[in-house]
Amino acid sequence: QVQLVESGGGLVQPGESLRLSCAASGSIFSNYAMGWYRQAPGKQRELVATITRGGTPNYADSVKGRFTISRDNAKNTVSLQMNSLKPEDTAVYYCNARETLRVYWGQGTQVTVSS
Repeated sequence: QVQLVESGGGLVQPGESLRLSCAASGSIFSNYAMGWYRQAPGKQRELVATITRGGTPNYADSVKGRFTISRDNAKNTVSLQMNSLKPEDTAVYYCNARETLRVYWGQGTQVTVSS
């Protein structure tokens, strides 16, 4: 098993930046593909970005060019650098870890983008 704890959310104005962090424990971190998802009120949880065990990133079209996902296997962390934030980025952001047959989720961290 792996336990995931997100941090770094907050309230920012449009155009500003935030960096989210996900700390993992309980298993071998490098065995997992990782990702960030988000869920806005009244909407389904959606993919933001993923990163493979080998470090290859993938992004939703809505965040491509603005967000960057990275992982540090030595520190057991996954980060999401969020630049040029827009009001539509407002959501609870969740860290995700995947093995072949298992999926794990963090508790989420709130990101609010508002003027």
